[in-house]
Amino acid sequence: MRVIGSYNNGNYHVIIFDDGTKIRENNLDFFKADFPESMDIKITNSCDMGCSMCHENSVNGGKHGDIMNIKFIDHLRPYTELAIGGGNPLEHPSLIPFLRKCKILKLIPSITINQVHFQKNLELVREMVNEKLIHGLGISVMNITDEFITQLKEFPNAVIHVIAGLIDVQGLKKLSNHDFKILILGYKVFRRGAELYSKYSTEIETKITSLKDNLPNILEDGWFDVVSFDNLAIYELSLQDILSKEEWDEFFMGDDGFATMYVDCVEEKFSRSSTSTERYDLLENIDDMFSVIRVNN
Repeated sequence: MRVIGSYNNGNYHVIIFDDGTKIRENNLDFFKADFPESMDIKITNSCDMGCSMCHENSVNGGKHGDIMNIKFIDHLRPYTELAIGGGNPLEHPSLIPFLRKCKILKLIPSITINQVHFQKNLELVREMVNEKLIHGLGISVMNITDEFITQLKEFPNAVIHVIAGLIDVQGLKKLSNHDFKILILGYKVFRRGAELYSKYSTEIETKITSLKDNLPNILEDGWFDVVSFDNLAIYELSLQDILSKEEWDEFFMGDDGFATMYVDCVEEKFSRSSTSTERYDLLENIDDMFSVIRVNN
């Protein structure tokens, strides 16, 4: 592993490696951040997929964010991690210029796209990777095929995104034993996701329970090179009951808002997370924005 970023934040030190590993360290028994290490950034509400679980309510021909003129970006510390999404971020006309700006600012952007858009835009994805415009590639799985698995192997830093309640154990089995990295996301009962849940709550909860029951074996048997979770999945899958205290203390990265936040560049709002209903107008300075998050966390 190669170190791509190192800095001090509050009372601890952060080291980031090129495979996505992050280490926080100090000689205390707690971490206190002075600024966000990472943030989810929505850059567009445009997407032609119309996914029934979309918690952003993205639509075909949706509005793009004015990402080249948003002031707080210029005040982010070097090596801040940006998880760029939408909508379909590949549709944003300023995506590549924005990524080049991030590179100049020494930020660490990743991008999350749908499997369909990934497979339709392989050349663009290769361009972003080869120019080192993105350090991580998140791909939301729709249909697990041999072709997709072969294409995915071209990108060592790709992370497969699946949603608890929508993916079943057999689907995960198809993706296993290829040294893939996987991110399990919690099911967001929010916007279109709430509508879908109201219709299929029994099926969704059955899949969550099945995944929870099989998770110890998935982890122990090494189905994937890396298995990670967002905080909602940690709660829904009762991950703390599966891990030892030592493992929990080593791997848990903190609650939403500890050193993270969400920014909607389309509506020019920010919040603690993408499902937070309490949202605030964007400010010009990231420190002022993070202060709002901490006060209201």
